[in-house]
Amino acid sequence: MFASSASALDSHGLTVYKTWKKLQSIVQAREFEIDGSSLDVPSVVAVSRHGCLPALQLGENVIAKMTSGIKVLESHLAREPSASAGCGGNGHSGKTDLPAVKRALMQLSQSTMLINRTKGDHRTGIQDLNVHSMPLSWVKGTILVRSNTNARGHSSVSPATVEAMLALLGHDIIPIVPLRASISASGDLMPLSYIAGAVEGNPDIWVRTSDEHGYKVVSAKDALEEAQITPKILGPNEGLALINGTAASTAVASLALYDAHHLAILSQILSAMTAEALLGNVEDWHSFVADVRPHESQMEVAQNIRGILAGSSLVRGVTSEKNQPDPGWDQDRHTLRSSSRWIGPQMEDLMLAHRQITVELNSTSDNPVSGSIPRNMFSCSNFQAISITSAMEKTRLSLQMLGRLLFAQSLEMIDPKLNNGLPPNLATDDPSFTICMKAVDVNMASYMSELGLLTAPVSAHVQSAEMHNPAVNSPAFMTTRCTTEAVDLVSLMSAAQLYICCQALDLRVMHLEFLEEFQPVARRITIDYFRQTIPQTHLESVLAKLRKHIRDEWSATASMGLQPRCQRTIESSVLVMREEVSRTPVHIPVSMATMKAWRGRMLSEMGRVFESVRSRFFKCQSTAERLGYGSKTLYRFVRDDLGVPFHHGLVEHAHPTSDYSRATEGTEHQTVGTWISMIYDSLRDGTLHARIMSILGGVLRREGDGVEQVNAGADGEVDRNGTKGTKGTNGTAQGALSREWGMNGWAHQRFKGQREGVL
Repeated sequence: MFASSASALDSHGLTVYKTWKKLQSIVQAREFEIDGSSLDVPSVVAVSRHGCLPALQLGENVIAKMTSGIKVLESHLAREPSASAGCGGNGHSGKTDLPAVKRALMQLSQSTMLINRTKGDHRTGIQDLNVHSMPLSWVKGTILVRSNTNARGHSSVSPATVEAMLALLGHDIIPIVPLRASISASGDLMPLSYIAGAVEGNPDIWVRTSDEHGYKVVSAKDALEEAQITPKILGPNEGLALINGTAASTAVASLALYDAHHLAILSQILSAMTAEALLGNVEDWHSFVADVRPHESQMEVAQNIRGILAGSSLVRGVTSEKNQPDPGWDQDRHTLRSSSRWIGPQMEDLMLAHRQITVELNSTSDNPVSGSIPRNMFSCSNFQAISITSAMEKTRLSLQMLGRLLFAQSLEMIDPKLNNGLPPNLATDDPSFTICMKAVDVNMASYMSELGLLTAPVSAHVQSAEMHNPAVNSPAFMTTRCTTEAVDLVSLMSAAQLYICCQALDLRVMHLEFLEEFQPVARRITIDYFRQTIPQTHLESVLAKLRKHIRDEWSATASMGLQPRCQRTIESSVLVMREEVSRTPVHIPVSMATMKAWRGRMLSEMGRVFESVRSRFFKCQSTAERLGYGSKTLYRFVRDDLGVPFHHGLVEHAHPTSDYSRATEGTEHQTVGTWISMIYDSLRDGTLHARIMSILGGVLRREGDGVEQVNAGADGEVDRNGTKGTKGTNGTAQGALSREWGMNGWAHQRFKGQREGVL
């Protein structure tokens, strides 16, 4: 068996990293064994999404426990032949024909609606109805979890019956299971009864199985016959034991939690990228600041973000001495400054959910339960899945909190009043007619509204059912379904945020490169025109003030088109030059002709330099060179691996009169939605997870958090089809992580308008 994927003492980051590494190991091996006591989240993911095949461990210990459970049941039935469970509200009526009772139990449970299209019949039915069946990955996970529970020996289920369930996975016979109608007490009766019906070969239970055309939907009877599998005749308690448990809720909860873990790590990387786009301050995550408010998760997030930003030249760093702020107290807004305090508590909830789900994966969730010591049958309510409900309510609330942070950060990058000198809507051409990211902002608001709706606790809506027998029940499967929807919404938001971050970072670096290239040009022009009127001893001081003014004015005019922006910047610079010339000790008047000529030359050169830099930048972005360790990895993944380009503006809009000659070189005309969808797909199919884990692994190694002790497993990415790809893009990870974080000179000068109203 594989080693456990996490320890109770591990940090959240190390738990997620171990979980991912174990998943790679299982996917490489393709097979693993279950024994009732060592199932974990990555094992569920491996079976559900990567097609890995579990097998029952046939060691003496497992077989002995299962055999003992059957003998306890037989002994109990010998004393009380009419004893039965599964009667619920009908428990008062006499039951003498136990096999008939079990068949009746299966019959009543297989009562949920499935539309004809779900069964493969596309000729009838209303086409715009939702598909009322579980995703196949959920069904695979459910089969795995229930098999593991039955292998514990407390369900009075034979090894042959467990192997019959696992044979469904081995032959790719996946039951079509209804999506609704489980109240998760007594267990997930309804969904599990369709899996049990497939094992029995029920002709009205439908399954999806592979064929030469891809797949087909047939009856369970026909599928078993085609696979040469004998339908299983269930033993005295096996009908109940296959369906009376929390397997469906626990399996889907495992998948939701796995995704939520990765979204929590991604939110930290996106926070770091946002800080770089806004020229933020690493002081927000200084170890001293974290240590004096010693919540472990907060300290962990601060440490992670510092590691992600290592080597960045876009954020202001924290060195051995306290950086003195610019005049007019300067600090980031709460979306950056509070990010570690915001994300940290969510990680604590996710860790508790992880422990609850891991325990449930290796628990006996039956009624009755057979015990070998003491040797008896016990009636109980272990099927009550409230632990899963608790885990999923926490997870969903954590997802809502992460989504709220992403929404706020994206807004600050798009809004010119908040983004520290970036163009409105992150437009690359004239912002008066290009509103590149405005609709993405609207999308984010829509996602956030729906996410907020899903946050309400499902547990508050418990209804008494089945003749008041489960008057209290855990709607675990329902809350788990809601959590998977929340995962999807936060995935949509994360994809949009990553696209926004890459666009903002490109624009930031493009404008920095413009200022860097224009400053020596402005210096040369100014010296040419004013060397006779400004003494050499004061010329450098004048040039420094002019340089600062151009930088500040360029940021302040970000909402203008190029021509009026250049004009405003140079016009205001004329006033600066007049004032500085008048302050020189030896005042020599400057003629209006000289000042006009200087103004005209500066204006002409500013426009020329900007057009030159933008044209060059459109062809080849140098952004990655300025980014921190983690940001660089994710940025390169988006730009290089996925091929999602820097958006050039209105020229990319595809319509009959498009000027295709000006389109993004090397790419086709695509909508912004298509580009974001590519990022979303990579997040949902697991490709992006490999990059996230390469970043996390580098940060953990830097901090000495025990990652070196993790079993190496498979280093390459694995998609949901089980295909192994290339390693994550690490760049010069260790070099970047070992650098000092220093100031970057004028690149970190803050937009004056940001200095007020940030408390």
